[in-house]
Amino acid sequence: MTDPVRPLWEQGFGGLLGFTVDEVSDEVVRAHAAVRPELTQPMGLVHGGVYASIAESLTSTATALVVVPNGFIVSGQSNNASFLRPITEGTIHVEARRRHRGRTSWIWDVDVSDDDGRLCAVVRMTIAVRPAPEGFVAPWDTRNGDGPS
Repeated sequence: MTDPVRPLWEQGFGGLLGFTVDEVSDEVVRAHAAVRPELTQPMGLVHGGVYASIAESLTSTATALVVVPNGFIVSGQSNNASFLRPITEGTIHVEARRRHRGRTSWIWDVDVSDDDGRLCAVVRMTIAVRPAPEGFVAPWDTRNGDGPS
């Protein structure tokens, strides 16, 4: 299931974040990124929006890889981030674990940690699952000619 992930991360907003996806399944997603100035706020801390954005991107992608082939689309429905300690250097480590796999929504818990394994943020993501509109083709679907090789 990892073939479609790289093209998804290299385009659009996910590419701007610069995270590398290490593992993706319908139960767990892991990723990491080096701290760089573009990800920080003026005080030098990784911006809270980075945590919320990567949580939504990872969990939406993992959910989509399962439900899109069955005629559904996904969208972030709720994103609740709590910040516990700052990350200022090194690597941002992210692990998302699916808590609920429902017909119309999936819920994920996302942990963000630093290089020392300290929990720095937690995010609860709800991903809405809805019927795909008529004619919808996923960006990674090779039938549209732009999918992964």
